[in-house]
Amino acid sequence: MSSGFIFFIVLAVIAAGAAIYFFSSAKKAEDGLEEPQRFHQDPLKDVVGADEFGPDRIAPGAIISRGGKDYVVRGTLALKEGPYLWWEHLLDGGDGSEWFGVEVDEGQLSLTWWNTRKGAGISPDSRVEFEGITYLEAERGHAFYQSIGTTGLPERGEMRYVDLADSTGTKLLGFEGWANNESWEVSTGQTIQPGELTVYPAPKV
Repeated sequence: MSSGFIFFIVLAVIAAGAAIYFFSSAKKAEDGLEEPQRFHQDPLKDVVGADEFGPDRIAPGAIISRGGKDYVVRGTLALKEGPYLWWEHLLDGGDGSEWFGVEVDEGQLSLTWWNTRKGAGISPDSRVEFEGITYLEAERGHAFYQSIGTTGLPERGEMRYVDLADSTGTKLLGFEGWANNESWEVSTGQTIQPGELTVYPAPKV
């Protein structure tokens, strides 16, 4: 077999591999969902007043003090949907299953505090009545996540969510799906201000 023929075969294999790669990338782009490769990029770094709540400070082992109670961060989820990245921190030390959300919304720091509501008996819709409050859909989507510490979830995966809010935008209702079925985890939440919290950073690893 001549060296020229071997060279031709090698080029054909490389071209076929490149075609498969670019087809796969294009398909993900069409679906609007591409698995993130650089979760460590911090969208909070250029937001005024947000540095205290970034992933270099709030991670498993950090302590968040609110209303005279100290909460230890047990686990952290970094979630990414397209260019948007946000965090959910699972807390230990409160009255139940609580978690703390950090994200940037239209260039502004957004902090939320949530309580998981097991057995709520409700499903996501554009309008949901729960415990005397009317919630309207704010957004829904599908994101990739990476899990750090104790979250009860695999190291990485996909999730779906539906977020609703009351007429003031301060009382929240959230639905999150973590498995390939129709079940939803329901949580009620509220928006909070940075001054309500004191953060004791996670120990450096």
